[in-house]
Amino acid sequence: MAAMTDLRLDAPEPPALIAIQQRTGMADEMWREIAPLLADEGITEDTDPTDLATLQAALDRAVARYNAALFTPTGRARSNAAALLRQVVASIAASETEYAARLLDSLGPDPTEAQPVTASHAAGLAMALLDAWSANATGDTPAGLLADTALPPGHWRGERAARDILALARKGRAHRSVHKLVVQHGGIHVTDGASLALAAAVQTWAQRTGTSAAAVAETAIG
Repeated sequence: MAAMTDLRLDAPEPPALIAIQQRTGMADEMWREIAPLLADEGITEDTDPTDLATLQAALDRAVARYNAALFTPTGRARSNAAALLRQVVASIAASETEYAARLLDSLGPDPTEAQPVTASHAAGLAMALLDAWSANATGDTPAGLLADTALPPGHWRGERAARDILALARKGRAHRSVHKLVVQHGGIHVTDGASLALAAAVQTWAQRTGTSAAAVAETAIG
C-alpha cells in the first residue's frame, strides 16, 4: 500500500532538490512559446549571432515573461483554480491536511479531464491574491492582513517557499517574482508554499473578522 501523503511534516522540510522533469515534446513546446518573446527582444532565427551575455540576458527575460504567463490563469482556468484553492484552504483550516495534500498532488503541468487545474495556475492565483490583499485592492481586506499573517505552527510541505512568498507578497511582489521562486524552490514546492501561505492569510482574516476560514475562502478566493 502506498504511503499517505500529508502537508504536515514530522520534521522541518529539507531544502528542495530541483529536479528537471522531461516530457515528450516539452522543449519544442517551450521554444514555440518563447520564440515570440525572444523576437520582442530583437532575436530571431534570422538574427546575426550576438555575444553570449546579450543572448543569455534576452533569454532570461523571455523565460521570465513565459513563466509569468504560465502562472496567470484567466477565464475558466482561473475559476477552476479558485475552486480548488478554496477546497485546499478550507481543508488546511479544518486540519484535514491529508486531503489538502491529495488535492495538491493531483495537480500536474497540464490540464486533464480528471483535473483541469494545473500546478502553475493554482500557485499563480494564490500569489496574485496575496499581492492584491496586501494592497487591499478589493477594499474589504482587513488592514495589515499580511503583516499579521504567520504560517500555522508545526512543519509543512512547502514551508520554505511559503515564507519567501509571504515576505514578497507583503511588498506586493510575490507573483512578479515567480520565476525566481521556481528557480530557488522548484515548481512543486512553490505550489505547496503558495497554497500554504494563502491558507495562513485566510485563517488570519477569519480570526480578525470572527468568521470561519471556509466562509472567507468562499468569498475572497475568486
